[in-house]
Amino acid sequence: MLQLKRSSIVNEAKDWKEIGVELPQFDFEQVAKNTIEKPQWVHFGAGNIFRAFVANAHQKLLNQGRAETGIIAAKTYDFEMIDRLNKPYDNLTLLVTMKANGSFEKTVINSIVDTIAADYNRKDEFNRLVGIFENPGLQMASFTITEKGYTLTNPAGQFIGIVEKDFENGLDSPVHAMSIVTALVYRRYRKGQYPMTFVSMDNCSHNGDKLKAAVLTIAKEWLKRGHVEEGFIAYLEDEGKITFPFTMIDKITPRPSEKVKEALLDQGIMDMDIIVTPKNTYTAPFVNAEVSEYLVIEDKFTNGRPALEHAGIIFTDRETVNKIETMKVTTCLNPLHTALAVSGCLLGYTLIADEMKDETLRKFVEMIGYQEGLKVVVDPEIISPKAFLDEVLTERFSNPYIPDTPQRIACDTSLKVGIRFGETLKSYVNREDLNPADLTAIPLAIATWCRYLLGIDDEGKPFTLSPDPQLETLKAAFEDVSLGDRTSNIKLILSNETIFGVKLYEIGLGEKIESMFYEMLAGPGAVRRTLEKYIIMDKAKVDVR
Repeated sequence: MLQLKRSSIVNEAKDWKEIGVELPQFDFEQVAKNTIEKPQWVHFGAGNIFRAFVANAHQKLLNQGRAETGIIAAKTYDFEMIDRLNKPYDNLTLLVTMKANGSFEKTVINSIVDTIAADYNRKDEFNRLVGIFENPGLQMASFTITEKGYTLTNPAGQFIGIVEKDFENGLDSPVHAMSIVTALVYRRYRKGQYPMTFVSMDNCSHNGDKLKAAVLTIAKEWLKRGHVEEGFIAYLEDEGKITFPFTMIDKITPRPSEKVKEALLDQGIMDMDIIVTPKNTYTAPFVNAEVSEYLVIEDKFTNGRPALEHAGIIFTDRETVNKIETMKVTTCLNPLHTALAVSGCLLGYTLIADEMKDETLRKFVEMIGYQEGLKVVVDPEIISPKAFLDEVLTERFSNPYIPDTPQRIACDTSLKVGIRFGETLKSYVNREDLNPADLTAIPLAIATWCRYLLGIDDEGKPFTLSPDPQLETLKAAFEDVSLGDRTSNIKLILSNETIFGVKLYEIGLGEKIESMFYEMLAGPGAVRRTLEKYIIMDKAKVDVR
């Protein structure tokens, strides 16, 4: 039996290769030594997309001899993962790339040199991070901590409790991820005002600005309280020293699959257990992922950067990053994902791939993408929107070997609908030749989300809603509402411009969405009947034309 340990991939390399596992092709000991002496890259948030995509891209550079140092991973949350995952497996990851034909490729990722808890209660580890940030050779800190990781305020705009405490406590005991990062970069400022770049790789619009705003907010609050010098603010705002480039990332890395785990065990790889931490993080020594992957980065670095263009990463200007991100998030992927998520939860699906076998749901997302979205899509030119959308629908969502669930994608929908649907609605409003009131699939998706918020599926059975920071407020609009009931406070939700980014009633969609919602609420089976009614009706219009 093989173990995912560094000693095993060295001493039993032949056995690993015999079962089709690609192994690292560089001298890890030398890379580790170089990294300790001159750290260049620290990454916050060592989750699945980082391990399967970003770390793999850097490993390609190491294999090619285009890099001499590895990545240091830092965790600001769920520290138990270090003791249960990172340390026992020597920071290795077994990447399992799932193909639509059922085959999969296996690669051991060994580019992560160390994983450190960014926790001031673990003094030794926190001091190691301080030393890394004080090293003049550090080029960048990157992040995959989700959009929530940059959020300092609650939905009412008030600073959340741990952030308020961080403001008062200063640099010695930060808790919030952004406070920890700000404290570390202050040490770098004090050491020598060395340049470096902060790269958010999270799947959210203008991620670089979100990261910059969070760091600057904390720094300015600390300045008010005398915790930092005024020159620190100037340092953070000096783009000759510090930059926060925009990025667009796209790769599906769902929760670890039991089927993949069993397949690996059958091949003789032991200790592939799926781990669930007290913070409800699902992880494993392996990551199952789709083949498709995109990472586009604004090429704005102040202290050098890894040559990731040799590993398939695209470097370009900010405008092009924005266009690609807008294309994906507002038209060609994310709106489709959200529509499948909320409809799938209502119709009892647990896999996105199974939803794509449902003719009604497939036509639903095709309408959102091809029929309604491409009319106003932002074309970045270096990637074709139509080709990207084709790949999403025919290969990515339909891949039965990617165990991605509507329940996962339905998380935090209240934070997403304004971008995923609202931006397209704005484009329709701004075009003289288009009328948002003529749309069908997008308002239907919004109505489906509202129906989802009841927590009652299409058979009339209760189900658990996915986590959402505004969930309690949203659910209150449907308190005591049941199937067949036509009384609700749905107007409170649909009138909330903060959620949707537009005034739905002023652009002729509020009443339409209400009507669709009440049709879905009529009784058991009404969700499917309503979806079929509008999708088939709209398809018939297209066929007639």
